[in-house]
Amino acid sequence: MKLPSLLKISFVASLVFFGLWALLLQQPTEPHQAGSQTVASDADIHVDTMVQPARALADISATRLGKPKGGSKVRTAIYETAKDPGSSSSGVFHDDAVQLCQGACGCEGDCGCGVVYADGGSIGGGSIGGGIRQAAAALLPSKSLTAVGPDTGNTREARWAQAHTTPWEQYSFGEYIGPFRTPHVTEYRLRVGDQLEFVYLITRRQSSEPYRFHVGDEIQITSSGDPNLDRPNLQILSDGTVSLPLIGIVRVAGKTVANLQRELNDRYSDGFVKNPEIVVQVLRGDTPLQDLRDAVDARAGVGGQARLATVAPDGTVQLPMIGSVPAVGLSLTEIQREVNARYRIFLGGIEVTAILIERAPRFIYVVGEVLQPGQFELTGPTSSIQAIALAGGFTPGGNLRQMVVFRRDANWQLVATRLDLAAAMFGRRPHPSDEIWLRDSDIVLIPKKPIQRLSEAVNQYLSSTIYSIFPQQGVAFNFDDFTPL
Repeated sequence: MKLPSLLKISFVASLVFFGLWALLLQQPTEPHQAGSQTVASDADIHVDTMVQPARALADISATRLGKPKGGSKVRTAIYETAKDPGSSSSGVFHDDAVQLCQGACGCEGDCGCGVVYADGGSIGGGSIGGGIRQAAAALLPSKSLTAVGPDTGNTREARWAQAHTTPWEQYSFGEYIGPFRTPHVTEYRLRVGDQLEFVYLITRRQSSEPYRFHVGDEIQITSSGDPNLDRPNLQILSDGTVSLPLIGIVRVAGKTVANLQRELNDRYSDGFVKNPEIVVQVLRGDTPLQDLRDAVDARAGVGGQARLATVAPDGTVQLPMIGSVPAVGLSLTEIQREVNARYRIFLGGIEVTAILIERAPRFIYVVGEVLQPGQFELTGPTSSIQAIALAGGFTPGGNLRQMVVFRRDANWQLVATRLDLAAAMFGRRPHPSDEIWLRDSDIVLIPKKPIQRLSEAVNQYLSSTIYSIFPQQGVAFNFDDFTPL
């Protein structure tokens, strides 16, 4: 065939190719998701199935517009919304001028860039708001995808055939935050290694009981009948006594002010002073409370009146004045109640609050056919598949059909279960029942496949026996002239 004929054929083929390519560009691209519906009859409508958090399902369809100023991508929208989220009826708002701006608005003037809802609310800029505004979370549309979940109505494990339309992106671009899920545990119980902070508060509440002297209190004794009996500053000794003129040793600790005054007046009146008129005043009281406050005072350093304590291996914490307090297995409320009850035995006017500062580290162990076996800290709820991901994934020789999870119960007894995650890891089981939550100190074992064990056994046999007896002779070739070196 001559060269001009080939050029003509190539030219015609090129024209046909570019023509088909231009036609394909004009066709709207369908989103790769199930549940899409068309709510407009135009041929150039691009359909997205999206929902709003207020309603489970709401349809959005969008069509392409011309390129606006600034080069930003926009599209018109039809919104189906409900003014009352609790009602089944919904209003449909259709406006070709409404545009969904992709990225920063490049329009100038009345571009209509923004989203307008049936109730008159709007999100966006242009002539509506004069700039892009932050949308309320309740108004953000979210995408609905076909998914498999636990609500398929079947008690058996859900399969891909049971997939149904599910609100998937309810938080739009805030999806990475996720919903506020249920608490990890209904009530946290302390364990060995947990670090607590006990905050001491002086209550200063008025007591109905009269004040009683403590060892270390400072008192003042004055007498209007005989100034020689005055003692401006007396400290109660460790044996609970003070020494006074004429009458000698007097036991003071445990007595009230009224009782001590009555006793001193009686003893001085008995042959020493006719009208002593003794008055007792407290210069510094609540000495045990002040001593405890000094022991836990950190206002010059970290700040506050608090004491850090870590739950010891014997399950207790050590606190000033009351010593060892059992803590393992108690909630924060329970240990707080226990500590306050023990302090009330020695003194009043103080209230202790227990705060969990740091949890004891929790670990799982992934061994076997994974890329990076080892110990991994549990910083949140972790499943068996997530454990494989923490270990860098499984190797080709890993037997995912016979994974084993070893666990210690509350009495340190060993239990084990077997998992089959092979189909789930290859995308064939969307809702695997073997995807379980792991616990502290769990050991996840991915054993070798039988063919992998056989291959290693054969390799070891050959390398350690046959090859050692009959070593291989290496031969090198020069591929330039195919002659032995």
